[in-house]
Amino acid sequence: MKTPQASLMGVGVASPRGGLGQDTAIELAQQRCTRDERQQAWLRRVYRHTRVQRRGSVLLRPGEGAEGFENFFPPPLSAQDRGPSTATRLQRYAKEAGPLAERACREALRNSRVEPHEITHLVTVTCTGLVAPGLDSELPERLGLSADIGRLNLGFMGCHGALNGMRAASGLVRELPEARVLLCCVELCSLHFQYGWDPQKIVANGLFADGAGAAILGPADSRAQGWQLIETQSRIAQHSGNAMTWNVGDHGFEMTLSSEVPKLIRASLGEWVESWLAQHDMTVSDVAHWAIHPGGPDILRAVTQTLSLPEQADAASREVLAEHGNMSSPTVLFVLERLQAQAASGPCVMLGFGPGLAFEGVLLA
Repeated sequence: MKTPQASLMGVGVASPRGGLGQDTAIELAQQRCTRDERQQAWLRRVYRHTRVQRRGSVLLRPGEGAEGFENFFPPPLSAQDRGPSTATRLQRYAKEAGPLAERACREALRNSRVEPHEITHLVTVTCTGLVAPGLDSELPERLGLSADIGRLNLGFMGCHGALNGMRAASGLVRELPEARVLLCCVELCSLHFQYGWDPQKIVANGLFADGAGAAILGPADSRAQGWQLIETQSRIAQHSGNAMTWNVGDHGFEMTLSSEVPKLIRASLGEWVESWLAQHDMTVSDVAHWAIHPGGPDILRAVTQTLSLPEQADAASREVLAEHGNMSSPTVLFVLERLQAQAASGPCVMLGFGPGLAFEGVLLA
């Protein structure tokens, strides 16, 4: 096995304080996306198939039910009404992203026993907001980080963004042995809810939610007691450019999520993972834990079946999906945090999937 690139010193996560149960989410979506009973029945089946039971949204406040969502996304006035403009949605992003990201970062700092003044670099990841100055400028002030901190922002990479962020953070640690890198991922997917009858967008509406995740990486010989980051890997699946897309529209960012994604995972994930692990004299059976991004139940099923994983290998991923929904980039950090809370030890593989279709992996040991 190769020399570790960095230590994973601590992980922290944060969810919005307000949320919706899936039955309420179904009712809200039916009012904004369907025209007849047939479409309503289809939407209901899709939402329930996601296995999401509850999701957080920065639009909601505890004790207020769905009021915040309904105020931001009022029922359509016509068949052509597509809801708030992209500018309006991004204004709300600029207001809400920082406080949620701060909560995740403070949890990571607490869990790592690293003081804010020790952080030398900040890597921010988001694909649901575009604003400058952004989180890379806001978080140092919120957290009391140095004004001289090195900053790197990774934007619009989608659900596997946290793994790209870990690659960047570990590279900084490898080049600068005294580095302490704070990685923060925050996504406000609920701001990009899509109106109207479009099956692929309805699938995305049914899956996605808001959340923030953070991790601190430092030297491999640091005071961290947890996993060491051994290596990161990336693969773009062939002939998959339209399987998953994420584009800026006039009324929010628009996702397409093809039913071909699980098939593409089955076609090439196994060979890629096996070849990667072989470089470390490992096989799939040598991996003790799997932190799989829960893009949806069909994606999790495709991964576990393709790799012939034990029945409970994706249990933490399924729990996160049910309790929080798919929060895009932070979601895999929620899975990792859950594994750490269970005192998981031994080799761990993190996997994420994003637009392209692209696979990202991180090997921890």
